[in-house]
Amino acid sequence: MSKNNTGSFLGGMLVGSALGTVVGLLAAPRTGRETRQILKKSADALPELAEDLSTSVHLQANRFSDSTLRNWEGTLTRLRESIAAGIEASQLEVREIKQSRQQPTEHSEADYDSNTEIQS
Repeated sequence: MSKNNTGSFLGGMLVGSALGTVVGLLAAPRTGRETRQILKKSADALPELAEDLSTSVHLQANRFSDSTLRNWEGTLTRLRESIAAGIEASQLEVREIKQSRQQPTEHSEADYDSNTEIQS
């Protein structure tokens, strides 16, 4: 059984045991006095049962929290890497555009000359 399911299993087992005890007591052929005594003993055990269940839930929540934190940190790392790659690609594109604007092509100069002659 995995560690994540252990707390759930124990909590379910405790709750199931308590419910089974109550149903068994109510369905058992005993006198009212005996049943009341058994129910009193069961009721006296409920705080301990609740404490055990609370501890189990607390441990499970801590495991879940730790797992979520690790996953979140991994997601943030990947996001930072993606943003850095995007910034780098954008800067490279800007440099290429600036370089292409600084180096006029022969074709663009010829187009300029022909357009100037037509307008004259």
